[in-house]
Amino acid sequence: MPMPAPDFDAALIERYDRPGPRYTSYPTAAQFRPDFGEAEYRDFAARSNLSARPLSLYFHLPFCARLCFYCGCNKIVTKNRARAAPYLERLHREITLQGALFDRTRRVEQLHWGGGTPTFISHDEMRELMRVTRAHFKLRGDDGGEYGIEIDPREIGPGTLALLRELGFNRASLGVQDLDPDVQKAVNRIQSEAQTVAVVLEARALGFRSISLDLIYGLPRQSLASFDRTLERVLALRPDRLSIYNYAHLPQRFKPQRRIVVAELPAPRVKLAILGLAIERLTAAGYVYIGMDHFALPTDELATAQRDGGLHRNFQGYSTHADCDLVSMGVSAIGALGSSYSQNQHELEAYNAALDAGRLPIARGLAPDADDQLRRAVIVQLICHFRLDFAAFGQRHALDFKRYFARELAALAPMQQDGLLEVNDNGIHVHPKGRLLIRNICMVWDRYLPRTEAVYSRAI
Repeated sequence: MPMPAPDFDAALIERYDRPGPRYTSYPTAAQFRPDFGEAEYRDFAARSNLSARPLSLYFHLPFCARLCFYCGCNKIVTKNRARAAPYLERLHREITLQGALFDRTRRVEQLHWGGGTPTFISHDEMRELMRVTRAHFKLRGDDGGEYGIEIDPREIGPGTLALLRELGFNRASLGVQDLDPDVQKAVNRIQSEAQTVAVVLEARALGFRSISLDLIYGLPRQSLASFDRTLERVLALRPDRLSIYNYAHLPQRFKPQRRIVVAELPAPRVKLAILGLAIERLTAAGYVYIGMDHFALPTDELATAQRDGGLHRNFQGYSTHADCDLVSMGVSAIGALGSSYSQNQHELEAYNAALDAGRLPIARGLAPDADDQLRRAVIVQLICHFRLDFAAFGQRHALDFKRYFARELAALAPMQQDGLLEVNDNGIHVHPKGRLLIRNICMVWDRYLPRTEAVYSRAI
C-alpha cells in the first residue's frame, strides 16, 4: 500500500523552517575538495569495474534561448544556436575519454539529458550525440531502460519529440512552473497552456511511458487562487509525476534572480498555504507523496520502488536504480562512482581547456570516509522510505546502531515530542507530520552542517 499523505501542520512547519541541504548526496557538494581530481576519479572508475554494476549516464546541455529569472542552474543564455557546436565537440571528447574507463559489458540502464535546455541543439546534433554515446557505452537495444530528457515546451518544433523517441528516450520532464500569465511575465517565462498540452499529448501518442511536470511555488505575483487554477489545469493532464519545487530567492548567489521584484513575492504565510493547497489537491487526485517535492501516480515506477524498498536518491532527485554508478558529462556535471563523488569544471573555459589538453575535466570531488558512508546510508534510507530498522541496518553495516548513533538518536527527542517521528527499540518511523520536514530529520546525521548551513535554501 502507498504511504499515507503528509500531514500539513503550518505552525510546525514554520517553526522548523531553516536552511538545509536537499541531500542529493552526502556529504553534500559543499564538502567537495579540489585535491580530488582526474587521478582519483580514474582510480574509482577502475574499482567500479570490479563490481560490474550497471551505469547511469547524465549529460549537461547548458544552453537556453531565454533567461528565466528564477533559475539557479548552470546555463549559457544565447540566441546563437551555433554556439552549441564547439561545446558538443568537447562533450564528444569527454564521452570518448569516459567510455574508455568502463567495461563495455556494463549496460546503461539510465540515461538523462539535462540543462539548460537539451532541445536547444539541432536534430542532427541530437543524433550525433546519441551516436557517439552508443559508440562508447553499451546502451540498451530495447525500451526497458529509463532514458529521460528535460523539455522546455517552447523549444519543441515539428518532429522533435518523434526524433527523441527514435533515439531511445521514453521519459520526458516538462518545465511548466506556473500557467498564470501574470506570474510568467514576472519571471520572464511566457509559455502558453496550449504549448504544454500539445507536448504532453504528442509525447503520449509517441509512446513516452512517463511524463513529469515541474511547478514552482513562491514565485512573484502568485496567490493561493492563481496557483489553484494552475493545479486544476495541470491535473487535468494527469501526468505520471509532478514536482512542486520551493522557489528559493538567493539573488546573492544567482544573478538572474536580481531581476525579480522582491515586493511581488508572496508573503511566507501565503507561500506556505500554497504548498498546503498543492498537497491537498494532489492527494485528492490520487497522487502519492514520494518525498522532497515529488508526487507520483501509484502505478508509477517511483511509487512502486518506494513500496518495494528500492527507491534511491542522487543528483537528479529520486531514482529507481540504486544499483547504478553515475557517470556525468558536460560542464559542472556531478557524478558518483562507488562511494565517491566528482564534479566537472563549472566554467566553460576551464572545461574546454581540460578536454583540449586530453584530460578529463574533473574540478573537485570527494572520497567519503567510513563514517560519511554510514551517515549517507541513514539519510538515504530516511529520505526515501521514512523508516529505518536498527537490526537490519546494523547487520548490513556490522555495527550497533543505537550505540554508534547515540548522540543523533538523543537529538531526535524534540522531534519525537512534536510528533514528527517515533524512535523505539526497533527503529525510527517518520510520521505523516514529519514527512514534509524530512530534510530537518536528516540534518541530525549531518556532521558538516553547523559550518555550511548558510549555503543552503530554507527547508520549506
